[in-house]
Amino acid sequence: MSDTGGVREVKSAARTVELLEVLAARGDRPARLQELADQLSVPRSSMYALLQTLISRGWVRTDVTGSLYGIGISALLTGTGYLDSDPRVRTVRPFLDQASEALGETIHLGRLDGMDVAYLATRESHAYLRTISRVGRRLPAHAGALGKALLAERPDEALPPGPYAALTPNTRTTRASLAADLAATRERGHAVDREESVIGIVGFGFALRYDTPAQDAISCSVPVARLTPGHEERIVAVMREVRAGIEGAAPGLAGAPHWR
Repeated sequence: MSDTGGVREVKSAARTVELLEVLAARGDRPARLQELADQLSVPRSSMYALLQTLISRGWVRTDVTGSLYGIGISALLTGTGYLDSDPRVRTVRPFLDQASEALGETIHLGRLDGMDVAYLATRESHAYLRTISRVGRRLPAHAGALGKALLAERPDEALPPGPYAALTPNTRTTRASLAADLAATRERGHAVDREESVIGIVGFGFALRYDTPAQDAISCSVPVARLTPGHEERIVAVMREVRAGIEGAAPGLAGAPHWR
C-alpha cells in the first residue's frame, strides 16, 4: 500500500498516474500500445481503453494512425495552474527579475521533490539562451546548485547511500563526497555547482528559508567562459541580497496553505 494516510490506494487512479508519468518522461519519444502495456504490466485491452479515455479528455494525444501515444495538452494546462496558484512562486518571481537585470545571467527557482529538484521559474540570460526551457523539468538534487543548497538544509543522515548518477565527469557520485560538499555549502552559506550538472556551466544556489526545512531555492547559472573572480563575487553578493528580499517578503505568505 502506498503512503495514503491509511486509505487503500485506488488502483485505477494509480495506474492512470503511472501512465501519465511514463509518457511525460519519454519527452519527444512517443510510445506504442504494447510498450506501455508491457512497461506497466497491464493487459493490452485495458491499456487501450485507458488511453482512449485519456485521449478524449486531452491528457494523452495520438498520431493520425492511432498507433503512437504522447502526453497531452491537459498536462500543460494543469501544470500551469500549479504555478499560477502557488503563492511562493508569485512572491519570488519579481525578485528573479531583479537578479536577472542586475547580473545578466540565468536565474532559476526550484523546489525539492524527493531527491530531485523541479524547476518552477526561470529568467534566461540574453547572452546564453537555452533551446529548451527548464520550467517543469527535474534535475537530481545531488548534481546542481539548487539541489545542493536544499540538501544542505537537511542532516546528512537523510542522504541515500549512493552511488548517485553522474551527469558529467564532475558530478559527485558518492555519499562521502556529497556530504563533504554539503558541509562546505553550510559553511559558506550557498551551494556551488562547478560543471557538475552541465559542462561549461557553473551554478550558485541559495536556499530560501521561509519554510523549515527549506523547500525552495534560487540559483544563478553562468558560462565558465564569463566567470571571472570579480563576477563570481558580484553574483554571490547580488544573490544574497535577493534572497534576503525574498525572505523579507515571506510574512505575506503567512495565510497561504503549507502543502505537503
